[in-house]
Amino acid sequence: MTGLRAPQSMALVVGLVASVLLIGVLLIVGGWSSGPLASVVTNTDNVMIELSVVAAVAAALTARSARGRVRVAWVIVSIGLVLFTLGAVLWRIYKLIGYKHPYPSLADAAYLVLPITTAIALLLLSAGLSRTSRTRLILDGLIVAGSFTIVGWALVLDELWNSVPKDRMHVAVSVSYPVMDAAVLTIGVLVVARAQRGQRLTLILLTLGMLGIAISDGAFVYLTATHQRTSTQLLDIGWLVGLALFIAAAITGRGFAHRETVAAQPFSLTSVWLPFIPVLLASLAIFTESPAEIKSGPIPMIGVVLLLAFGGRQLLVMFENRILLATVAEQALRDPLTGVGNRIVFRDRLNHAMEMRERDGISVSVLVMDLDDFKVVNDTLGHPVGDELLSLVADRIAACLRAGDTVARLGGDEFAVLIEGRVDNSQLVAHRVVEAFDEPFIVDGQDLLIRPSVGLAVAEPDEPDLTAADLLKRADIAMYSAKRSRTGGVHPFNSEMLLAESPDSELFSTGPLPVSRSGASTIRLLGELRQAIDQFELTLVYQPKFDLNTAAIVGVEALVRWPHPKRGLLAPDEFLPLVRRYGLMGSITDLVVNTALDDVLRWRAEGLTVPIAVNMFAPSMADLRLPGKFAKSLASRNISPSQLTVEITEDLFLDNMDRTKTVLNQLQDNGIRIAIDDFGSGYSALSYMRDLIVDEVKLDRNFIAPIPADRRAAAVVRAVLNLADELGLTTVAEGIENAGTADWLRQQGCHIGQGYYFSPPLTSKKLIEILKKCENDGTCQTLGCSIRGGTFRWVDSDVPQIELMR
Repeated sequence: MTGLRAPQSMALVVGLVASVLLIGVLLIVGGWSSGPLASVVTNTDNVMIELSVVAAVAAALTARSARGRVRVAWVIVSIGLVLFTLGAVLWRIYKLIGYKHPYPSLADAAYLVLPITTAIALLLLSAGLSRTSRTRLILDGLIVAGSFTIVGWALVLDELWNSVPKDRMHVAVSVSYPVMDAAVLTIGVLVVARAQRGQRLTLILLTLGMLGIAISDGAFVYLTATHQRTSTQLLDIGWLVGLALFIAAAITGRGFAHRETVAAQPFSLTSVWLPFIPVLLASLAIFTESPAEIKSGPIPMIGVVLLLAFGGRQLLVMFENRILLATVAEQALRDPLTGVGNRIVFRDRLNHAMEMRERDGISVSVLVMDLDDFKVVNDTLGHPVGDELLSLVADRIAACLRAGDTVARLGGDEFAVLIEGRVDNSQLVAHRVVEAFDEPFIVDGQDLLIRPSVGLAVAEPDEPDLTAADLLKRADIAMYSAKRSRTGGVHPFNSEMLLAESPDSELFSTGPLPVSRSGASTIRLLGELRQAIDQFELTLVYQPKFDLNTAAIVGVEALVRWPHPKRGLLAPDEFLPLVRRYGLMGSITDLVVNTALDDVLRWRAEGLTVPIAVNMFAPSMADLRLPGKFAKSLASRNISPSQLTVEITEDLFLDNMDRTKTVLNQLQDNGIRIAIDDFGSGYSALSYMRDLIVDEVKLDRNFIAPIPADRRAAAVVRAVLNLADELGLTTVAEGIENAGTADWLRQQGCHIGQGYYFSPPLTSKKLIEILKKCENDGTCQTLGCSIRGGTFRWVDSDVPQIELMR
């Protein structure tokens, strides 16, 4: 068989065995057993040895290909079959040498091992059973075996017992066969009743194999007890069929789907009524015996064993029922999808914690989080993926908590954590939970980067009347504030949040995420973006800013680009919506600021001093840590704060205005300039000019584009320039694309201009070249433009500047 694969070789063996077995049975039944060939084929002793050898080899091969408990089970079965083979060989030898009394003998000891090993194998192969359940199965088998022993004794074996008082070992061995077979069959039936998909066929074949052997064993004992001839070949058919079924069970056992975990099983009526029927039959059989007959036999001893086994079995049933009730009670307090606590248990523990706070003064904190844009996952990848993601999220949150903390799923994609102890501990746990989302989740073979909006509320010592419901509501409000800001991190509750609009208001709806191609594509792009940020793959280009009166370069604006490996160079509008939507703005800001300041160091090494401006997402300005981070970055590079301008993107609302003012004041106190970017593109531009102390205003490209053709637009821009001049603000015009617009802005008092008319964004290396030429020439004419006669003119040609740079 070396040239055959294992399944093919096993199939060949099965075919040969089945053929030999079928021919042998037909010849036995038909009585055609004459002749040398027929003698070899139909001699049941030879066929039994052959089949038992094949069965032992098949079981050993299955054990070799299996793992864990399945391997142990088939090793034990193979041992039982090897001993059965040894018994068959001994029995054949006894016949060949003419041994007069071959029963009972060592062959019977070898035969009786197979039921024991089969019972052990069935218990090992059973799925979803605890130790208690397996013990109950053994007791059920013992009860059935004892009951049938009493029945058999009352019907047949008592006469045999009394007829041979000097050879009662003969009777004991005879009784052992049906008793052990009954026990194994009981275990087999109960195991099959609880079998799961992928297991039932193998377990059925093992049980049927044992049934075939049990039938022949029972017939042999009956014939022996009634002093009838036991040499008939029809008696051997049960053993042969049983061995053939053991071979089939070994073959199907190669695909046995075993599950190690203990799982809840469906209710089985068989496991309830099966032990009671044999006990009832045994009770009826006892009534057919006289008191003297009962006392003279083993019925009293068997009855005591039966009573103890039945009592032990019922105690185990009570114990299992108790565990089941406890499990049901626990599951009622757990979320069925994620396994963490549900809303009921969370509220109960929160109420208890608040009571302990009132009594012992312990600190209580509640963290509420909601997954940003979880609906995108459900809508694009399907609800099964969403469910798996929620389970992974719950596991990751639980891994961040301390012993005694409670995590619960409140519903949908919203989770809550109860933290007891010092306030700094609650903040530590909260930040640990947020940081756990830095790594993507691997679901359905895809990397999904999901960010949470996290709100934290702490029960302060000076609020003794604060209730559990109020604390949970505060955490919920803080979470919605985090969701609106999209800045990531932990958002602690403060009293200002109570003045905000309802979280359900449409005012704060961020709207659907603009998805190109498909939601799944967006999710994949998000994972790639996170990786690009972590590996510093994003790059910066710099667009020069020109003094409109002298044409001198007075600074540069840092613009982020993403050199995507497959999609090419992506502009900000192609990935910044993802950055804002998924709370990556903090990471992007850190990368841009540090990269830009590193480039400032390189320019300084070349003898160039160039002020630089970086863009900030407006809600990020509410982060009180921001001034310290900027100050640290500047100080570590020995760069003057006056060289840095922070441009606040004005296309969205500024949240937490009071905190924003605090941050801006600290930045300006440190010497950093503040600019309102994209002025005219949002809703609150004038209020920003009124409420915020800033240094400059940058007019949006769409705000100034209509100037040459629209008198009303020109009048509005002129008014804004005059207003900025009244407030002492520097004005910068973005997106200048022609000389007429640049000339008009200069005449109206605009200070600085930038756009493709002057220069496209440049790499750091190219910018150094341009700046050196400007420094050497004393002008900026290398960029293609100059001021002559009070107007802008092209130096080299009338070709647009972007063409000249190429």
